[in-house]
Amino acid sequence: MNRQTSTPQTAAAAEPAERRSRRGWRYLAGFLTLLVILFVGARLTWSYLNPFGETTVDRSQPVLLQSIQNMSRFQAASGNFQVIVDLEKDAAFLPDAIKGSRTLFVGAGSVDAYVDFSAMGKDALTVSPDRTEVTVRLPRAQLEKTNLDNKKSYVYAQERGILDRVQGMLSNSPQNQQELYVLAEQKIAEAAQASDLRARADQNTKLMLEGMLKSLGFKKVTVKFADEP
Repeated sequence: MNRQTSTPQTAAAAEPAERRSRRGWRYLAGFLTLLVILFVGARLTWSYLNPFGETTVDRSQPVLLQSIQNMSRFQAASGNFQVIVDLEKDAAFLPDAIKGSRTLFVGAGSVDAYVDFSAMGKDALTVSPDRTEVTVRLPRAQLEKTNLDNKKSYVYAQERGILDRVQGMLSNSPQNQQELYVLAEQKIAEAAQASDLRARADQNTKLMLEGMLKSLGFKKVTVKFADEP
């Protein structure tokens, strides 16, 4: 039987090859680590020395409290609305590609409905002699001014003619969007007027007063509005 034996020369030749393989992996790992360090260092250096970077400095003055007003209103309901304003401006004798614009603006806001207790007359509260019954006459609910949410209101799309684009590039001030905000507020206010927001506020105020007066010991509570018989 033939036996294969490794000579000292064969073992010596195999050992350096294994060492070379390990050494090659070490070099590769070191090279990759060096690349990562250089990349991170370059990013940090660019962030620190970036000539195009901007720094925001807030130099606003302290807020001045001008007045405090006592409130006699009960906020009975609040409605959230959203409207898409489609505003188009055309020139009389020029095509839209030359002069004209069309803007789609998403306006989101809320309208509060409240009952003003300060408008109640002297005879608005009637209590029976035995103090078991009470009748309250309230004014109808009114609507507050539209509160437009700037974070949720934005220009969705805009198309402008060549002259409008050039005018916008040469203008020192940003494009005035005040008209879009005003239109959105008006349309939301009209939608609130046409909704049942005031009726909901009337009902909520009535339920609130009935519960509060009954908790004070009145057995019969009647809440009416000033325009009711």
